[in-house]
Amino acid sequence: MGASNTSEIGVSKGGGAASYFDQHAETMPREALAALQFERLRKTLRNAYDNVPLHRRRMDQSGVIPEEVRTLEDLRRIPFTYKNDLRDHYPFGMFARPLAGIARLHASSGTTGKATVVGYTRDDIATWAELMARSLQAAGARAGDVIHNSYGYGLFTGGLGAHYGAERLGATVVPMSGGSTERQIALIMDLGATVLCATPSYALAMAEVAEQQGIDMRKSQLRVGVFGAEPWSSAMRAEIEQRLGVRAIDIYGLSEIMGPGVACECVAQSGLHGWEDHFLFELLDPETQGPVSEGDAGELVITTLTKQALPMLRYRTRDITRLTTAPCDCGRTHLRILRITGRSDDMLIIRGVNVYPSQIESVLVGRPMISPHYQLVVERRGTLDHVTIEVEALVGVDAEAFPSIARDVARHVKSLIGITTDVEVKLPGEIPRSQGKAVRVRDLRPKE
Repeated sequence: MGASNTSEIGVSKGGGAASYFDQHAETMPREALAALQFERLRKTLRNAYDNVPLHRRRMDQSGVIPEEVRTLEDLRRIPFTYKNDLRDHYPFGMFARPLAGIARLHASSGTTGKATVVGYTRDDIATWAELMARSLQAAGARAGDVIHNSYGYGLFTGGLGAHYGAERLGATVVPMSGGSTERQIALIMDLGATVLCATPSYALAMAEVAEQQGIDMRKSQLRVGVFGAEPWSSAMRAEIEQRLGVRAIDIYGLSEIMGPGVACECVAQSGLHGWEDHFLFELLDPETQGPVSEGDAGELVITTLTKQALPMLRYRTRDITRLTTAPCDCGRTHLRILRITGRSDDMLIIRGVNVYPSQIESVLVGRPMISPHYQLVVERRGTLDHVTIEVEALVGVDAEAFPSIARDVARHVKSLIGITTDVEVKLPGEIPRSQGKAVRVRDLRPKE
């Protein structure tokens, strides 16, 4: 871990001076960064081979031993790791340390099967806090800020990940967690929060409740919002910025790799810097599993480089994105992830057209007379899949306008995405609000 260096250097496109938490690590020449990655990769492979039976068996079957990996490109000889591997070896079978050496456990909800359990040594937690502090600084947070943390605490990694990072940054943390939206708004106003950490959908729910109470959150002291845990569109970013009066920054992470702080936008808002001194990123065609060219869309695959308790080798995230190594105005040299557009396993195929929920969101958010709250209902009609878009009218919109709103939405979705949908306009408040990750798709298709 590098020493903190919070000097203000350069001028970013996003306004204000670029600021680094660890200037040496964040601006390392790419040649030096690759050399560090290779050194750490060799140690990670040895840790995985020696201490995780699944990794050892798969490497043996592939005829690979850690010392035979002589370049970063040799990583492609290593087998993939999947989320189901964690479930199949529940609870501790993927750990590279005995339980006595584990300082903390987190776990997924297990809504799609057994929970995935992840573990951290004390060094892992310190690294995580450092990377979250680095991410928050890149986002525009500073030591001395009041950070209102609405990510859920507990087994979900978001709450404690943001909390430890904010403390490492030197900020004052309000550990609110989710729920009690009216109280959250009151505390943001009363305690002078300058940074908000939440899911983007919950940030919009906050704005909505505040407006119903006659509170203008644009008059709060909030200036930065750090939003993640679910895909969100540029249109939703604009909506959040307009209604909360913040610069809305995208942050990325997943519990299997670390938690939040794997990558984060800087104030330039032109892609999330993936912290390459701790993670090795690949972008692959999800079908052929071959590499895609820089700038083309593919599935993000991540190898951890410093994790002790749970080394992950070529983990298939299922997240669809693009990568670029082009220089960023902020001066950071780490590659950028150009926004997560969806997950390969969330992709809908509607009458032969591949569609991600975030594409539909980008059409809906900001359209006149509807709120940014929506759900997609997917069902089977005959042999074909069909989508009904449920949108919610803004308060004060006359019900007589609902049919024309529905036609307007359907027309724009057809024009911009190429699929035919039904649109149902709901009354204000009818679409469920989420205090965590929003449920955007209700899949009513029969299970095969």
